[in-house]
Amino acid sequence: MTSLIALLSVTIFSSTFSLGAFPAILPELARGGGLLDWQLGIVAGAFGFARMLADIPIGLFLTHHLRRAVVLGPCVMAAGVLVLTSGGPFPVLVLGRLLMGVGHALGMVGGLTAILRYTTGLSLASALNAYEFSAMIGMLSGTALIGALPTSLDWNLAFLATCAPLSIGLVTIPALLRALPGRGETWGKPLFTRQATTGTAAPGVTLAVVLAFAAGGAVAVTYSTVEQFSIPLRGSREFGLERAGVSRLLMITQVFDIAALLPVGILADRRGVARVLVAVLFVMATASVLVGFGTLPVVVAGCVLFGFSMAGWMLPLGVLRRETPPEHIAWRTGLYRVCVDGGIFAGPFLAGLLGARHAPILAAVWAMALAVTGVLFLVRERRREAAVGYHGGIRRRP
Repeated sequence: MTSLIALLSVTIFSSTFSLGAFPAILPELARGGGLLDWQLGIVAGAFGFARMLADIPIGLFLTHHLRRAVVLGPCVMAAGVLVLTSGGPFPVLVLGRLLMGVGHALGMVGGLTAILRYTTGLSLASALNAYEFSAMIGMLSGTALIGALPTSLDWNLAFLATCAPLSIGLVTIPALLRALPGRGETWGKPLFTRQATTGTAAPGVTLAVVLAFAAGGAVAVTYSTVEQFSIPLRGSREFGLERAGVSRLLMITQVFDIAALLPVGILADRRGVARVLVAVLFVMATASVLVGFGTLPVVVAGCVLFGFSMAGWMLPLGVLRRETPPEHIAWRTGLYRVCVDGGIFAGPFLAGLLGARHAPILAAVWAMALAVTGVLFLVRERRREAAVGYHGGIRRRP
């Protein structure tokens, strides 16, 4: 299993270079293609839109075709990069981003499915952490690499060079197929059919479930607005930053995200997922306002806070898991992913519709949504603790 995890980690590492590099070229893409802000928002948001539409179909496809998904993911991602960098008109740029979104969804969901299917016991958590960490390092490397390339290089050539590690994922496909157990294996009936035959009633939707979805969506829409619109365009148009300067702002966020990942997880284990999630929502709300309205030094501080808060982006899933029966976790997780990817699409799309001059309005709106969700979560958790007789995490004796 070690070789399988290593190969999956290498594949996701190589594919996420493009995710880290894309925001840094957004201002140049707008200038070079003569795109209006609303067109730029669609190009940036098309990635999340494709993932949103593909999440559930890909989940069903993986039931019988995991090996095909492992092959298709890097290939579709590479095709999307080639289409995007072809220098075509607006529809071609959108098509490239759509292909990149489908390719990334195939690769990411396929990799997670393989890990969950073939890794068990204590090694499962380590395997998932290694996989996620590899993806984050790939994003950071992509941002750093495109920022290091000379600004005289056109955006499409710079992006193509930054995405060259995708070839590593393509080269490792044969080895990955050999490492996957069960060449002809399928996993039975699709999710909907399996649940229909268990006789288990559908779980009730509690307030905590609704708040978990709201938190995930709010975090996603804020993240995509800040990273794929506010930082690149404010950095370029208002602060006069070149590609390297925009990349440094993005790297601040990613470095602090990676640095805070393990401490936030440990804190959530000790203090409770919901409590830490409340803090994360408040910190992200503050970061959204700083990045949306601040001067350059204030934006830098906002990037630091934003990185810290992004380290907790998986916490709503912890609440969702607590409130969901085991036999329904897969289905609710799939719906949650649709909600999150919908937020990743909506952020830059709505910012583009408003235009860069009015986009800070969204920073305030998203900050308000995060703060309100945090307050509701705090009230809900205190009532829950009181109802079960907890105080400070210790059960009272009757």
